[in-house]
Amino acid sequence: MKILVTGGAGFIGSNFIHYWLKKYPDDEIVNLDALTYAGNLENLRDLENLPNYKFVKGDICDSELANSLVKGLDLIVHFAAESHVDRSIMGCGDFIRTNVEGTRVLLEAAKNNGNIRFHHISTDEVFGSLGLNGKPFNETTAYDPRSPYSASKAASDHLARAYFHTHKLPVTISNCSNNYGPFHFPEKVIPLFITNLLEGKKVPVYGQGKNIRDWIYVDDHNSGVDAIIKKGRVGETYCLGGNRELTNLELTNKILELMGQSQEMIEYVADRPGHDLRYAMDYSKATDELGWEPKVDFETGLKKTIEWYKNNQVWWKNIKSGAYLEYYKKNYSKR
Repeated sequence: MKILVTGGAGFIGSNFIHYWLKKYPDDEIVNLDALTYAGNLENLRDLENLPNYKFVKGDICDSELANSLVKGLDLIVHFAAESHVDRSIMGCGDFIRTNVEGTRVLLEAAKNNGNIRFHHISTDEVFGSLGLNGKPFNETTAYDPRSPYSASKAASDHLARAYFHTHKLPVTISNCSNNYGPFHFPEKVIPLFITNLLEGKKVPVYGQGKNIRDWIYVDDHNSGVDAIIKKGRVGETYCLGGNRELTNLELTNKILELMGQSQEMIEYVADRPGHDLRYAMDYSKATDELGWEPKVDFETGLKKTIEWYKNNQVWWKNIKSGAYLEYYKKNYSKR
């Protein structure tokens, strides 16, 4: 197959490209990424000379570019998104532009160039917030986004479904819980806490650390996307989860334990506005229809992740210092 991956220089997208080319070495991948703050070509340095991998710097909102890239494709896998909740609270314009308008441009390009198979990556956050005893989200859960980020992703999900129903575009959607693993941008909680501790800094825990998230190792997520692409029914949504709910404080304590640190390294900070209490995913549809389930248990995955950050300190220090952005401004200022 010939595949366009959007946002392939980001955390999950770059792991997906590694996963896919390892499993399907005869396929071709074009990686379209705008190289905003969260995109990093170092994530793909070992693939850049492969004949079946190509990087294109560009904006998914660029209709002319999108139409030129999708010609002759078999598949579009759409990861590209603004994704950090805190940034969306400070200002959501980029989220609406990238997540909503960018998705529309790609869907339109897929429609106008032969109804190309389209897989849309989404999030559990579109479903809102669960109570402590609420049943996990599933594919029939009503949307109830509560942050500008999740509202923008909800809108993009609705657009993808609309193109399936209105234009018969072969679309599938996956809503996934919190990912972790290598190449995770160090403003997100797990890599932020790991790298802070490696620097001898404290870890900031929102409120009392009672908010609950379900965690999935990034390769498990990507194997789920693979299963949906290969076996999923077009027009359908599949929820993907890690079956590992933890409070933020439990997560923090597990990182501290594995890194040989004490609770004295915790710094409690003011809670995030509108902070959702709990996310949890029922992925039984993916198991029943696709034979998929997560395979990496949380402690094993977290140990692997900690070791990766220990062994790749130049990677995350360049991000924390901002040096990587200066490199891209100099070398990728033009497409």
